[in-house]
Amino acid sequence: MPSWFIAGLWGLLGGSALVLGAAVGYFARLPQRLIAAIMAFGAGVLISALSFELMDKAFQRGGFDSTAIGFISGATVYTLANWFLSTQGAKHRKRSGQKQPSEADNSGSGAAIAVGALLDGIPESIVIGVSMLGGGVVSWVTVAAVFLSNVPEGLSSAAGMKQAGRSLKYIFGIWSLIAISSGIAALFGYVVFSHVSTEIIAATDAIAAGAILAMIADTMIPEAFEYTHDFAGLITVCGFLAAFVLSKLGG
Repeated sequence: MPSWFIAGLWGLLGGSALVLGAAVGYFARLPQRLIAAIMAFGAGVLISALSFELMDKAFQRGGFDSTAIGFISGATVYTLANWFLSTQGAKHRKRSGQKQPSEADNSGSGAAIAVGALLDGIPESIVIGVSMLGGGVVSWVTVAAVFLSNVPEGLSSAAGMKQAGRSLKYIFGIWSLIAISSGIAALFGYVVFSHVSTEIIAATDAIAAGAILAMIADTMIPEAFEYTHDFAGLITVCGFLAAFVLSKLGG
């Protein structure tokens, strides 16, 4: 199989965790505290992955300037996009409780939540494709980190969507679409960035890292802390350690 197709399959695998998490969140009756704890663990996994798989490699490839500029740029673009979507009703798209608005409460919020979920997932998927550049082999640590963090994202958000009165078709339609988009984004990352300089690849890794960290702070940590409170930090650390171990085993 061609490398670009393999990149797409890896991205699809990472995105499929969103559908898996959504299924658990919709059909299983999990306590709010457990959902929040899983979210905290996923946040720790992503923080570790962006530290050791994205920022470190970005620095090695492009030096400090490309890494710093990309990191701040990614966070800025994500924050502005997230701010706009929040005004349209997508602010609590990862909340499992009763904070997500229904369509009756906020007309157009369904579309905003869908776009917001897509915004959250695309940077991670592009990185999966970029990780194949140079050797044609995907960073399985990156794939594992994305998969492990996507499960709680889909789980928590689907639980909140259900409580907001969203239909089964709507919920699984969104996550299936994003899973497919994740595969396309990974394919895009491999094809487009295979013809650019190492400095641009480094900046891309850093942009993704900045966007992911901003997403964690804006959407994952609030959900984790609201229900786990004093234990949110410890659970996040456990997630960080799990991904750190994976990165060292993969190295």
